[in-house]
Amino acid sequence: MFTSDEIRQKFIKFFEDSGHTQRPSSSLVPEGDISVLFTTAGMQQFKPYYTAPENAVRDFGTKNIVSIQKCVRTGDIDEVGDSTHLTFFEMLGNFSFGGYGRKEAITYAHDFIKKELGLEISYVTFYKGEGSVPRDEESAQIWKDLGVSDVREDGSDVFWGPTGDSGPCGPTTEIYCKNADGVDVEIWNIVFNEYFCDGSREKLDKGEATLKKLDVLGIDTGMGLERLLTVANKFESVYETDLFNNEKTKEERIFADHVKTSLFITSDGVVPANTGAGYVLRRLIRRAVRFSKNPLAEEIKKIKNTYKNVYELDDKGEIEKEESKFRETLEKGMKEFEKGTDPFVLATTYGFPIELTEELAKEKNIQIDRADFDKKMSEHQKLSQTASAGMFKGGLANHEPATIKLHTAHHLLLSALQQVLGKEVKQKGSNITEERLRMDFSFDRKMTDEEKKKVEDIVNENIAKGLSVVRKEMPREEAEKLGAEMEFGAKYPDMVSVYFICETSPRRVASDPLLQNEREVIPESYISAEFCGGPHISNTKELSHFKILKEEASSAGVRRIKAILE
Repeated sequence: MFTSDEIRQKFIKFFEDSGHTQRPSSSLVPEGDISVLFTTAGMQQFKPYYTAPENAVRDFGTKNIVSIQKCVRTGDIDEVGDSTHLTFFEMLGNFSFGGYGRKEAITYAHDFIKKELGLEISYVTFYKGEGSVPRDEESAQIWKDLGVSDVREDGSDVFWGPTGDSGPCGPTTEIYCKNADGVDVEIWNIVFNEYFCDGSREKLDKGEATLKKLDVLGIDTGMGLERLLTVANKFESVYETDLFNNEKTKEERIFADHVKTSLFITSDGVVPANTGAGYVLRRLIRRAVRFSKNPLAEEIKKIKNTYKNVYELDDKGEIEKEESKFRETLEKGMKEFEKGTDPFVLATTYGFPIELTEELAKEKNIQIDRADFDKKMSEHQKLSQTASAGMFKGGLANHEPATIKLHTAHHLLLSALQQVLGKEVKQKGSNITEERLRMDFSFDRKMTDEEKKKVEDIVNENIAKGLSVVRKEMPREEAEKLGAEMEFGAKYPDMVSVYFICETSPRRVASDPLLQNEREVIPESYISAEFCGGPHISNTKELSHFKILKEEASSAGVRRIKAILE
């Protein structure tokens, strides 16, 4: 019988022996890609290299990579509980950015499945072609040359990508093997990234996006570890593998899957929230609570033991806190649900999620007027959608308290960078979540450890001073004369909002002694002045200790800092 550790080791060794370099799994929270909430595929961290393959050798010393990637997908969350669907899984993948093509990629997959695992390939698919993308005759012939007799053409299902709003994509070839019931199951998907799509997959399917041929063919493969283990061991369910505890009922499986996914997500720094990734996490924890009367702590302990040799898992108590709050909500909400309370009231007054109301209603064959609920919650939903898309001003992912604090720290960071490196340092971009801030800034070399330490010290000194953070509306020209910082390339209206961080709040004086009209005076001295729409905290004493996690190159002449508040 194959264990998960054995499969992982075999996969990595096979590809390292074939000239690939192993890269670690990236975070479940994608870096630099706000179009998706979670990492959903092994290729996500390598997405930029398909359009700029020359950078792969610069960054990795090779064109060929192998990895085992943590992934979260919630599109099929309602299917979890059957024998195959999961919200968390590990993706085995090999990638190449101009290092090899179809023949090598297909041959590697064929040899790993047949020679390393001893499995039989039932059949494979190839792309039949559509529009400007031709039929993939080359892949079909390669499989036939390798001795696979059942080679089937398929349509849009074997054209993959792009992830998010745009990106690399291309035709694929899929590999199928039989499971314990003799049913053919897709276990490996090999993508040939030949194109760049300037829109989402949805837009591409509607004819609203276009494809541009890439200069270099990229290889992107993905094979789910849990599904592979199930097929390789002739199991009937992923829950029979050593990554689970042979859960039988739908409720047990939902519980096990959701707790695992929640633990992995929180271990990568996400906390329960009302928007974005935090909202997905909150829903997972609440569904887990819903399907189990037992505390989640025991399941968390089992999961940590299962993955102790592979991943460091620590939710820092966030799951227990959310569980405790929701068990109270669940108890009150269930009573109200039994009374037939309106779903909108359940959600807004008792904090009872509409998804849970619908699940309960479905179990009791009760119809919920979702259209009525959506109408009542439309304004809230608009806010949630905006947050999920990462479209708040100033690069903020949302308006959660932790994000707002990091936003203010971001202003202190720019000021400190200019003190240490020079006033010519300018902000080039930012992304701020509840977990960390990221700033791109103009500078032409790597910062020294001493410079980073000095920047940290200046920020923490200003935090300790308890500086006031105040907002002033003024004409753009006046703000520019003051030297207020602005983001490079951004367009601003004639009237702008400027945030000052200063020793004391600006005093108010009468602009006309007769009329006694008051105006707010601009601070005579300040640590920072930036064009900004907010929001911010009111005083820096609300911030904890500032720490730089990483300083690295972003692009030519631009550096990137990632930092946190401890």
